[in-house]
Amino acid sequence: MSLLRGSPTRLRNWAPKAGWLAWRNYDFQLTTYAVLLTAFGLAMAYSNTVGSTHEPITIDSPFVRSIMWGVIAVVVLGLTTVFDYKWLRSFAWPLYFINIGLLILTLRIGTGTGDAGTAARWVKLAGFQFQFSELAKIIMVVVFAAFLANRQSTIKSPWTIIGILIVLAPPWILVLMQPDLGTSLVLVATVAGLLFLSGASLFWLGTLATAVLAAIPFVWTRMADYQQARLLTLFNPWADPQGAGYQVIQAQTAVNAGGIAGKGLTNGAVALPVATTDFVWGVLAEELGLIGSIVVIILFVLLLWRIVACSWRAQEPFAMLLGAGMAMMIFFQVVVNIGMVIGLVPVTGIPLPFISYGGASLVSLAAGLGTLQSANLRRERPEW
Repeated sequence: MSLLRGSPTRLRNWAPKAGWLAWRNYDFQLTTYAVLLTAFGLAMAYSNTVGSTHEPITIDSPFVRSIMWGVIAVVVLGLTTVFDYKWLRSFAWPLYFINIGLLILTLRIGTGTGDAGTAARWVKLAGFQFQFSELAKIIMVVVFAAFLANRQSTIKSPWTIIGILIVLAPPWILVLMQPDLGTSLVLVATVAGLLFLSGASLFWLGTLATAVLAAIPFVWTRMADYQQARLLTLFNPWADPQGAGYQVIQAQTAVNAGGIAGKGLTNGAVALPVATTDFVWGVLAEELGLIGSIVVIILFVLLLWRIVACSWRAQEPFAMLLGAGMAMMIFFQVVVNIGMVIGLVPVTGIPLPFISYGGASLVSLAAGLGTLQSANLRRERPEW
């Protein structure tokens, strides 16, 4: 069933501006779950800081930097909440081209070290490392939502699917050139989820999926050696325990070492690569155990529930698609990040939302949640 069906035909604007009456609609549960997840992220940043050469109180430590990014995220959440989200629909295309420009800028001046040598992923601004591909995730959710909301009458047409794939192509290619396979997969998953939820033709979606599967052999031959090794490691990490399989083996060792209650914060002993970002779930599972892991998963489920509830209550196509896109983006990242730590999916470099260290990701998520809160404050209700 289409996400856009069943909306009331007779609507009146209940709260056109974020006045004091509109603030009664603010979803405190949504913010609470996001804050609690961020608190877990701060705990992981503190643990990783203690376990590194940094001191927790130094200005350049992951823990202090995470606090600073957290403050910025709160400000962004507030600003996007009071900003009328409906303007985003009007400015979707300018945002799209700004996003393209930022991704091109990243390729020109970006820095960072990746698996295959130098990777242009981070741009330094005012002393902070910023990853514009994280911002691209939120911007593209806005663009995709606006694109589909403007095409409700032709949502079943194959040209709608072709059109949104054309929109996807430039940022997807630019992100892949960095190279950032993880973010490119997030963009594809978001588009696929939005097309399905908005009621696109299942026949044409199935045809597209078949074409993608048929292209796998061609894509395989174009992949870098380290990317092929990561995929093969999924089936047998012990085939190369000191190479491609090292990350997965260490992550699974950490998860198993945590047991039920965990070893306690900062007491993790298993050496994990990129422990602050891609494999932060391994640190969490070892130090907080099965109990802590379940609590975090429950918080993610509750957060996704509130996102869906907020978008559904809006009863306005653009807001509903914004919420659906946010939910799909977060869900995909959570499943893939945890899945690659426990060996169920290949290692793709996808961070865990709110938990992995990274200011761009946290600020972008805050902007997305703030936009949903803005829709809450301005939601419409049917005439009875």
